[in-house]
Parts: sequence; structure tokens; C-alpha cells
Amino acid sequence: MPTSAPALTYGKIEIDTPVVLAPMAGITNTAFRRLCREFGGGLYVSEMVTSRALVERTEESLRLVGHHPSEDIRSVQLYGVDPKTVAEAVTMLVAEDRADHIDLNFGCPVPKVTRKGGGAALPWKQDLFSSIVSAAVKAAGEIPLTIKMRKGIDQDHLTFLDAGKAARDAGVTAVALHGRTASEYYSGHADWNAIADLREALPDVQVLGNGDIWSAADAIRMMRETGVDGVVVGRGCLGRPWLFGDLQAAFDEYRRNPNSDAAINPIQPNLGEVADAFKRHGELLAEYFESEEHACRDIRKHVAWYFKGYPVGGEFRARLAQVESLAHMDEILATLDRDAPYPGEEAEGPRGRLGGAKTCALPEFWLESRELQGDQRRLLNDAELSVSGG
Repeated sequence: MPTSAPALTYGKIEIDTPVVLAPMAGITNTAFRRLCREFGGGLYVSEMVTSRALVERTEESLRLVGHHPSEDIRSVQLYGVDPKTVAEAVTMLVAEDRADHIDLNFGCPVPKVTRKGGGAALPWKQDLFSSIVSAAVKAAGEIPLTIKMRKGIDQDHLTFLDAGKAARDAGVTAVALHGRTASEYYSGHADWNAIADLREALPDVQVLGNGDIWSAADAIRMMRETGVDGVVVGRGCLGRPWLFGDLQAAFDEYRRNPNSDAAINPIQPNLGEVADAFKRHGELLAEYFESEEHACRDIRKHVAWYFKGYPVGGEFRARLAQVESLAHMDEILATLDRDAPYPGEEAEGPRGRLGGAKTCALPEFWLESRELQGDQRRLLNDAELSVSGG
């Protein structure tokens, strides 16, 4: 296992802080990515977009792959189920200079996607998975292409080792593994041992780990325990964009002293600093949507995450969840005790979607063969009807 944290190398791109923001539908838009980048370094990936919608040039898909001029690495995640369509989408991104890095999603556990054979269900079909990745790598040319996946469908139908090797053989730049199966959804604890197994099985390609990184200390622990080249952070940064500041500081120290057990001193914002970050998020959303009203509707889902653990009261949360303008936001935030200190453990730990384990919804007879059957190919066409895929 590596004893330090060198930069991730994606083609000609060097990512000094080996941290990737995981795409999250409705969350990782340009506004949120810009906010996180104001705190720390890393690679910030766009929301997932379906390859079909991109090829059809729908207005929403083109908006999703847009980037602010300040985003020096334009990273786009694609979701697709057909090699030809995925290749066309990648070709479009490259030909029109819309991306510097492309990631393929094979980890979506949402039932409406897996029920049609997409997302985390797709790697079970080895021929289809290999065809999609190979076609995408070829279309990408010099643009680095990576994949993100889960362990498999469930504990009896694991795919991550086979899929990882197939992706490596196809020429991907890196493979990221979320240490859960589709049936586990976001329940329980991520299996870091599986991430370590993948790292050991793929010594000749970069491997990243994902799952249960709620703090910078978790990220460093994953690096040490699994030997991965970097980490992917998802739900841990919800309402906590300053986590990327923690991560950058922790990796800077890890690079200097890889064997040191020195304590990591995380950012612990008081209530005023949280309010300022929330307001900044709202301002960036207003710029992104070109509408304060739209921005305020969108930021309402972030209220619980930002103020988790802080003693602000239910009435405050309810008012902020109905905010109508940036001026209205200022009025509500002005009622806070800005000097209220960081509440400690109550503000930390899991956030975002949890959900219990469940049987993964799959097409009929999906598990009977690892090769794609005739009727199943027609069903897959329906797996990509939405724009975001999630």
C-alpha cells in the first residue's frame, strides 16, 4: 500500500488534493461545486446526465454539463446503457470542447433505474459493460475517462472485481468503488475491505474509494487501510462545503508526514459562519439559475444539512425552508445568534439519504445469465428516459 498521497493523474491533469466530489442529482450543480472549491482543492464532478439526453441535445442536459469559467477542470459524469449512444455522447463532449474529464456511472441503486437493467445492475452483464466502457474510452481519445461503480447487485452477485479488470483492460484512467451493493442502498457501513481488494487486484490503474467518508480523518484512514490513490466524497459534504478545506489540509499533512498520527484539526464553524456559507450558496444558485426565486426553492432542501446539530429551533428551520428571496434570507438569518459555537458531534456523522437494505429491483430473469439476452436489450432502452438518470 502507498505510504503517501501523491496527486491523482488524469491524463495531463494533476489533481493535487486526491479528493473527488461525487455527482449527486440536484446537488452538485455549478453553484455547489463553486462553493466547495472556495474551501479546498480536488476534482468537482457535475451532476449525472444521461447519454441519450445529451445526444438529443435537450435543454436540461446541456445545462447540466455547463461549467462556470472559474472551473478549471470541467468534469462530466455520464450515465448510459447503450455503447453506441454513450460513444456518441462522449464524442460530442470532446468535439465541442465541453469536458476535460469524463466519468461513467455504474453505481446508481435507484429502483427505477436498476429495474430496467441500468445503474448498478448493468455490470452483471459483462459483455454489455465491457462494450460500453471500451466504446467510451475510444471516443474520449486523449480526454481521461473513469468509471464509478458499486460492489454488485447484492452479496450473492458481486461484480466489482470483474468489472474493475474489464475497465482497466479497456483503458480507463481510474476506477472508483462505493463499498456497498445496490441492495444495501445507503444502509449500514461501507465495505472498505472490498475497496482494498480492488486496489490489490488492480495494481496498474488508479483506484479510488467511496463510502462513509464523513470527515477528513475518515479519508486519511481509508487511504491507510485500503491503499487507494484517492477518495470520493458524497453525502459527507452536504451542508458542509468546508469539508473540502479539512480534506486539503489533511492531505497536505499526510503528504508531508504519511506515517504521522498527528491530530487533524477540522474546521468547526460557529453559527454565523454557517449562515454566511448558506447565504453564499444561495447567491451562487441565483447566479446559476438566473433567478432568485428558483435559487430559493432549490436551497430549501439544504436547510437541514447546514444547520444539523445547531440549536436554531424548529420555527427557524421552517421559515428558512420557505425562503422566497435573498433579502428574505437575510432577514431570517439575522435572527440567529451568530456567536453560537460549533455543537460538536451533533453536527457530524451521516447525513443525506440513508434508507434500509432492500431487494434490488431487476428485470425478469436478469440474474440467470451474465450475458445480455434479446428481450433485455429492448428493456434497457427505457432505463435512460430521464435526463439525470437518478
